[in-house]
Amino acid sequence: MRLEQLQAFLAIAETGSFQQAARKCGVTQSTISRQIQALEADLGLSLFHRTTGVTLTLGGERVLPRVRKICQEWRTIKEELADLVAGKQPELCIAAIHSICSNCLPPVLQQFCHDYPEIQLRVTSLGSDRALKVLKDGLVDLAIVMNNRLLTTGSEMAVEVLYDEPIEVLTAADHPLAQFDKVPWFELVRYPQVVFKDGYGMQRLVQERFERFGATLQAVLEVNTLDAFRGVVRQGELIALLPRSALVEASQDPTLAVRSLASSDSMTGVDSGLTRQVVMVTTQDRLQIPPIQHFWQLVKKLVIPQFEQHQGRNQAIEDLQVR
Repeated sequence: MRLEQLQAFLAIAETGSFQQAARKCGVTQSTISRQIQALEADLGLSLFHRTTGVTLTLGGERVLPRVRKICQEWRTIKEELADLVAGKQPELCIAAIHSICSNCLPPVLQQFCHDYPEIQLRVTSLGSDRALKVLKDGLVDLAIVMNNRLLTTGSEMAVEVLYDEPIEVLTAADHPLAQFDKVPWFELVRYPQVVFKDGYGMQRLVQERFERFGATLQAVLEVNTLDAFRGVVRQGELIALLPRSALVEASQDPTLAVRSLASSDSMTGVDSGLTRQVVMVTTQDRLQIPPIQHFWQLVKKLVIPQFEQHQGRNQAIEDLQVR
């Protein structure tokens, strides 16, 4: 049974004529006749009385309402897909890590809402691994996260590298580590830490680095907001390893100190610098949809220069401190 056979049946039932049904379907009358014969063969009964006029048999009357629903559902599907390709969708769902949501994303959101005022934009702040999972589950259209190649590798995935940024140390202003311009790794590992909760890429990144150095991460507290990190670290004992973009407010707080990690460890001679890579991810099919494609281009246009400008300011400040 094929869709065009059902459409032919419906056209004949509505017009009462094989000839008019052929014109309505844009095919020849012989084609319509063959389609109905094939449909009747599949069903095992006649659908029309072929006498002076064309009328439905008892079987045809039973089939008609169901065929009408199938054909209407198919028309609805075609209309919805046409709207999707044309960029007519009710909402666009984005998942992004906290630092992106608070610092880099607002200009993108404002511009997108201006360009697509009819689309409801929904943004959820999630950890990287969780954001990638909901993307794969189809719950969001696009994710901006810390790269996890186990979750972003695949022919169906579209990945754009946005930037790499250093991981830095957040301490209280009077913490012993605040005396260093660049914190050596052998000093860092001595202190208990507050870390992101499970499911956040940063926790995985920090844990892997400690394992690489054969050290034990003293993770005594898990939180999931930047406000919580600042509030806990401000108390004096705990420290945190966080990406530079997450430390903008902390760097302006006199009760806190932000320090870079030493690029090499004098005790071990091993490179101890730590960075994370931030990427934008969607699926190849979603990237063909105009609103998603537009959001993708806005992020590339607005976020990357904003980050590079911010990095330039930080480098200038570090250069002045060295002098």
